[in-house]
Amino acid sequence: MVIPWGRNDVVHPGHGLGHHAPMDGLKHHIFICINQRPPDDPRGCCAANGSVELHACFKREVRRLGLKGLVRANKAGCLDHCKDGPSLVIYPEGVWYRVRNETDVVEIMERHVVKGQLVERLLMPGHPPPPRTSESRAVPRPR
Repeated sequence: MVIPWGRNDVVHPGHGLGHHAPMDGLKHHIFICINQRPPDDPRGCCAANGSVELHACFKREVRRLGLKGLVRANKAGCLDHCKDGPSLVIYPEGVWYRVRNETDVVEIMERHVVKGQLVERLLMPGHPPPPRTSESRAVPRPR
């Protein structure tokens, strides 16, 4: 399901497509895959590629940028892109990224979350971003 960039809601689990519930003040919800697989699994393993540490980095960035209550970074099970990962998806936009290191995390937070800009070099292959609406999803930093 594609959720336009300008929506401030998400599909509410258990209510089917088309039913939306408010995000209680959240502007972005980031899900980072921390799935674990055996080392020889051909599908790859986000956790073996540092996703647990990258999740912790996202949490630090939320605090550093003063975005607690506006942005949430959660651990996720398999997002089916471990071979390209570590993988993550940011809602409500539905933008998929692959992230390799803390520099990538900082760039996603500062550009995508704070400024509302796509980080094209980190977009997940095979997942073009949904079309943008005129409403910005940027989250200005508190002064």
